[in-house]
Amino acid sequence: MDKALEKFGNDIAIAFSGAEDVALIEYAHLTGRPYRVFSLDTGRLNPETYQFFDTVEKHYGIRIEYMFPDVVEVQALVRSKGLFSFYENGHQECCRVRKVRPLRRALKGLRAWITGQRKDQSPGTRSEIPVVQVDPVFEGLDGGIGSLVKWNPVANVEGRDIWDFLRAMNVPVNSLHSKGYISIGCEPCTRSVLPGQHEREGRWWWEDAKAKECGLHKGNIKQEEGNQSNGNGAAHSNGTATETDIFTSKHLVTLNRTGIENLLRLENRHIPRIVVLYAPWCPFCQAMEGSYNELADKLAGSGVKVGKFRADGEQQEFAQNELQLGSFPTILFFPKHSSRPIKYPSEKRDVDSLMAFINALR
Repeated sequence: MDKALEKFGNDIAIAFSGAEDVALIEYAHLTGRPYRVFSLDTGRLNPETYQFFDTVEKHYGIRIEYMFPDVVEVQALVRSKGLFSFYENGHQECCRVRKVRPLRRALKGLRAWITGQRKDQSPGTRSEIPVVQVDPVFEGLDGGIGSLVKWNPVANVEGRDIWDFLRAMNVPVNSLHSKGYISIGCEPCTRSVLPGQHEREGRWWWEDAKAKECGLHKGNIKQEEGNQSNGNGAAHSNGTATETDIFTSKHLVTLNRTGIENLLRLENRHIPRIVVLYAPWCPFCQAMEGSYNELADKLAGSGVKVGKFRADGEQQEFAQNELQLGSFPTILFFPKHSSRPIKYPSEKRDVDSLMAFINALR
């Protein structure tokens, strides 16, 4: 913790969920260095968690930087699918709106972040968490792959040792812990566990054990062999068809094989287009979802169409041969009055960089 705060100063922050990860704040406090703390207020937390946030702020004399979901996205989700759609359709969509996207916004203002992930929290999916890493999913202040460092200082610490530390230091804890809650998330998706049950059994209990992740730490999840991308984002042909789709802006056009082929054949386009070739399981595609959705919204009505084409699986060979696909994501600009698309040459996929590329060609 001391090394992280010393190295990154005001450009690093602790991600605080309102559970036993309060230990991170105590560690930071003990260093004597200034530190920042942020938390994701999903709008669905337990009352006890909100009370705990207030207690922590007063105990340490800090202000937690709360991040909230986009009201328009929440409104659209609830109006179309109801308040408890996750019980029927799975929790990933709700978590993406209420947690993942607000986290992405928070991290875009940082160069590093600190999490309370531990290997023993979920041995099936978190067993390979390193203590420090280049974040494989999210982007930081400078944009692009490698722009954010992720510190997991308690990765190798067991839960019982965390609790011994909290008791020894007389650290305030969430009152839900005394009611049988160990892992604490949103109120509708968290319940207490029985003695001997694993802590993650209290989260999304209606789903398969391998699905008990919300997406905040997707880059650290240990996946089944044959269903993951390699470290440099190279294209794979074995993405799963059940993966939740990404790039969901209403101003974004989804292209099928016929649509992209027609676009290739047009030699005298009247409207320029930018298209991302993607695979929803690819962490680098997931990392740019927020910026690409924002790009689509910004370009709405500007005369430039924004689209996406899923290029894994059966479409991968075609995309490699005809669309310059080398790795995911690949971004192509189809200019007016030109028969060939132009490939975006940079790994910086923030909105400003993409806009600069478009404006140079349009």
